[in-house]
Amino acid sequence: MNTHNPQQRPRPRLSQCLHLIILMAIATTMLTACGAKKSASSQRAEQPVGPAFNADSALWFCQQQCNFGPRTMNSAAHDSCGAWIASRFAAYGMSVSLQKATLTGYDGTPLSATNITASHNPQKQDRILLCAHWDSRPWADNDPNPDNWRTPVMAANDGASGVAVMLEIARLLQTADSLNVGVDFVCFDAEDWGTPQWAEQATDADTWALGAQHWAAAIEATPDSLKPNYRFGVLLDMVGGQAAQFYQEQLSKMYAPQVVKRVWTAAQVVGYGSFFPKKEGGGITDDHLPVNQKAGIPCIDIIPYYPDCQASSFGPTWHTVDDDMAHIDPATLKAVGQTVVQVLFTEE
Repeated sequence: MNTHNPQQRPRPRLSQCLHLIILMAIATTMLTACGAKKSASSQRAEQPVGPAFNADSALWFCQQQCNFGPRTMNSAAHDSCGAWIASRFAAYGMSVSLQKATLTGYDGTPLSATNITASHNPQKQDRILLCAHWDSRPWADNDPNPDNWRTPVMAANDGASGVAVMLEIARLLQTADSLNVGVDFVCFDAEDWGTPQWAEQATDADTWALGAQHWAAAIEATPDSLKPNYRFGVLLDMVGGQAAQFYQEQLSKMYAPQVVKRVWTAAQVVGYGSFFPKKEGGGITDDHLPVNQKAGIPCIDIIPYYPDCQASSFGPTWHTVDDDMAHIDPATLKAVGQTVVQVLFTEE
């Protein structure tokens, strides 16, 4: 706090008093106007703004991805779905670029990966990062039935839901009032090729989020003068599950506490506070880690937390054959989507 001690001054004459009164009145009027402007600006974040997120549309985007089948690495379904995702973003007026790379799986398997970036308002220097992974888990290694442990996961929630929310937001942006910032939608590949539970070797955190690691390393290597000016990022992971609640993920709070605060406040404002309780969940190895650690972008993870689920704190369908469209809830998609819309449209 700055403090000061006012100096004693001679008492002014009457004419000087009148002059001071007039000046004080003008100053008061100006301060009131500035206060009103500031109040109006703050009130913008205290009421719902932006277009209505269409949960049925997001559900359709989720279904379309699943129609390709499991989007496992090095599969025809994976490549076809990736081309479809890119085409949908392009259809909504986004500038689309593909970052292709051959990455190495936990077992040495070469993985033909593609990170898909779709940019809204590409001319804007200040940008917001929205991201999700689009590949499917090759093995249902958390399924209660051991016979399913090597069965590919449909990944309606763990993959398709996050992309679906981003596609719906992209669709809305093509006709909505212009944002004050640019938005980059990044679909990370090769997130779910992490070491399976049945593997002989111990689980290695670096075997997960391979596409995000590659993307973040490229950002890290870019000269500062050419780097996008990302204000912050939001990762959407498993954002369509039944009975989902999104606790505040620990690493998000560590790397980007102000972003966490802003997103959870936005959820309250748009009426979805029950989906976003102000409680702390676990710390998750996910795509947001390399975004924070390598790319230096403060990024949070919107990811469900089921504290009472014995199968997994990620929910009963995580890495099982039941991660299908029958277990997707449009209400969850709506809660997450409208919250993100609120965040974007309150960005000054």
